[in-house]
Amino acid sequence: MPQHLRIINGRTLCPATGRDDTDPLLILDGLIAPPDATPPGGCPVLDARGALIVPGLVDIHVHLREPGRPDKETIATGTQAALQGGFTTIVAMPNTNPPIDSVATLAWCQQRALQTARCRVYFTACLTQGMEGQALAPAAALRKAGAVALTDDGRCVQSAELMRRAMQYARMVGLPVLDHCQDESLTREALINEGKVSARLGLPGWPALGEELIIARNALLSEHTGHPIHCQHVSTAGGARLIREARARGIPITGEITPHHISLTDEALSTFDSNFKMNPPLRTAADVSALLAAFDDGTLHIIATDHAPHCEFEKQRELSAAPFGILGLETALGVILTELHHKHGFPLAKIISAMTHHPARLLGLDAGTLAPGAPGDVTLIQPNLPWIVDKHHFASKSRNTPWHGVTLTGRATATILGGRIAWQLES
Repeated sequence: MPQHLRIINGRTLCPATGRDDTDPLLILDGLIAPPDATPPGGCPVLDARGALIVPGLVDIHVHLREPGRPDKETIATGTQAALQGGFTTIVAMPNTNPPIDSVATLAWCQQRALQTARCRVYFTACLTQGMEGQALAPAAALRKAGAVALTDDGRCVQSAELMRRAMQYARMVGLPVLDHCQDESLTREALINEGKVSARLGLPGWPALGEELIIARNALLSEHTGHPIHCQHVSTAGGARLIREARARGIPITGEITPHHISLTDEALSTFDSNFKMNPPLRTAADVSALLAAFDDGTLHIIATDHAPHCEFEKQRELSAAPFGILGLETALGVILTELHHKHGFPLAKIISAMTHHPARLLGLDAGTLAPGAPGDVTLIQPNLPWIVDKHHFASKSRNTPWHGVTLTGRATATILGGRIAWQLES
């Protein structure tokens, strides 16, 4: 059924088109209407007084756990969590059980999404069969079946030769490559960042070099093959520097930052709370400063959550046995606005671009813009609204967040999908 909606009294901000005004935004038949379009009689009206009206947020790094671990998350619960965080489009990683390394598994995920997803979901597929880093997955067939990128996220292809062939194959079939940058020979059994905190706590350290060696390799392989590569969840100063230097040489390499890596440090592990245990690990204050500088100069121009749900009983184990990862979808916008905008003064347009236009463009998604004819996916944001994170109110099946009880400033208040109000914050 066609969806019409007229949004009034807000500030429309669309970095993709350069729009920044207080004129009404009209959605007709589920699509963004031209500025001079006339709303039909009886068109519903949404009053966005005091809010930003922005393109629906886009997250290109989400773990939905289905198939295999529906006790942690499902496509239904993960996409509902996305809506409540202001996201209208998410991209799911392939490290499910079984992994998305075949057309059959990809088709199962797509069908499940058609049946249960509450927002738009795209799927990535594995670089290698079984994510084992031994043989390439059938990239051409996976692309034809609808995969939007190739990645072994959660793992990293250790063989430079296999990674070279993977990138050559990806270039041939026209699929982006996303990489989890981790040299396993340097990070085996590591729990937290290698440094003063790991030494003080007596915990196995995870050196920054374990990320930076792979980023350097990826830059060289991107230069060699001529194919773009995207480095996921960059966490170190050295990693940001390597990407900056490679981009200055014209190499098509990009990187993303996550809310946790620009707001928390390894000092948080001093309490041995596994909700601060993640891969890559939280780094030092110097690394945080370097990531902020890299965001400022455009080296790292994409924000992603790496939403990684886990059952509470898993996270309640001792640090060495607890899994890596935290939730992100429902807190990302609040953390980003609190840290980047309110604390460090980054412009709202730059932040919104990193959460809409840039990630959508990287993967060629029909999202991230309010241009006429684009899908009518819109997020309303109150950037100055304080709120206390309460994990018990999450839509996610899991509760593994380090921000429970923390006051954040700024959050989504309504999420609109194709002209339909899919979620709205209760007043």
